[in-house]
Amino acid sequence: MRSTIPVRNADDLSLAYTPGVARVCTAIADNPELAYDYTWTSRVVAVVTDGTAVLGLGDIGPAASMPVMEGKSLLFKEFAGLDSVPIALNCTDVEEIVDTVAAMAPSFGGINLEDISAPRCFEIEDRLRAALDIPVFHDDQHGTAIVALAALTNAARLVGKPLSELRAVVAGAGASGIAVSRILVEAGIGDLALSDSKGLVYQGRDGLNPAKEKIAAITNKAGLTGSTEEALRGADVFVGLSGSTVQESCVATMAEDAIVFALSNPTPEVPPEVARRHARVVATGRSDFPNQINNVLAFPGIFRGALDVRAHSITEGMKLAAATALAGIVGDDLTADYVIPGPFDARVAPAVADAVAAQARAEGVNRV
Repeated sequence: MRSTIPVRNADDLSLAYTPGVARVCTAIADNPELAYDYTWTSRVVAVVTDGTAVLGLGDIGPAASMPVMEGKSLLFKEFAGLDSVPIALNCTDVEEIVDTVAAMAPSFGGINLEDISAPRCFEIEDRLRAALDIPVFHDDQHGTAIVALAALTNAARLVGKPLSELRAVVAGAGASGIAVSRILVEAGIGDLALSDSKGLVYQGRDGLNPAKEKIAAITNKAGLTGSTEEALRGADVFVGLSGSTVQESCVATMAEDAIVFALSNPTPEVPPEVARRHARVVATGRSDFPNQINNVLAFPGIFRGALDVRAHSITEGMKLAAATALAGIVGDDLTADYVIPGPFDARVAPAVADAVAAQARAEGVNRV
């Protein structure tokens, strides 16, 4: 944190603190909206975790999660000019997390949930969104989903197949897998089958948790059962978010001009060099291969746009607008190795922020 004013003498101190600060406190007490003008809340995001699903490391606890939260805060500042505070909570109970975040929410303009394990993350986000009048965004879900949709939009354009005619298979029914599946359905994909460690998810399958039951109701229109590998036969798109391995022989059964997003880190489900033998477009979550599906392309601009118009939430329409803006940056430069901009493309955050702000105004969730 850095001071925005100098404190050089007693007069400066009397303005920055007592008694001058009391005038600001009184004004905010009379009109709470003034907090956005006279405190940091309009430009500060809380980055909150409980350390239960950190990167690919799993449940390593709050203390060990802090480097990731600090890194997230750095990216907010570097890519969107937003300040943020990393907060690692020493609790994992849903009720306790919701109560804690809700209690500290008046200090912030938005809440970025991070690295909270599924299925708890779904309930935590849903309850906080219902309880708070500031943006709440679980980046592991929606950041991944937005960037994946943007990349798939351009990949579909490259191979000449409308999104509405694509059949996709998503491996991994955790936070990101379910969110990617949901946004692809909302964007109008032809059909999509989601799989977990027990095989394809479908309505009526035994043992589905509530999150999987909801996604089963809107996916897998073909009623496929069985394994991921079986579903890949003839599929146009594979999105891997599972940490598992898919054999080359299965990728070879996909449709002509297939699209493979092998997004698990550090080891993709299919090695990119192998996937390229059978797929027209290949993307990964890694920075050392083309077409990196990187959340930093989404969350800084999304919060920037939402906070700029003082949105009280981040809607599904705002997420779709972000994906459309992100895809549009590629434009006529589209190639098989360039379906998504790179993280250092200076156009990204402003384009996403502008699209999110415009959509917030269109939906009436803005305050300014």
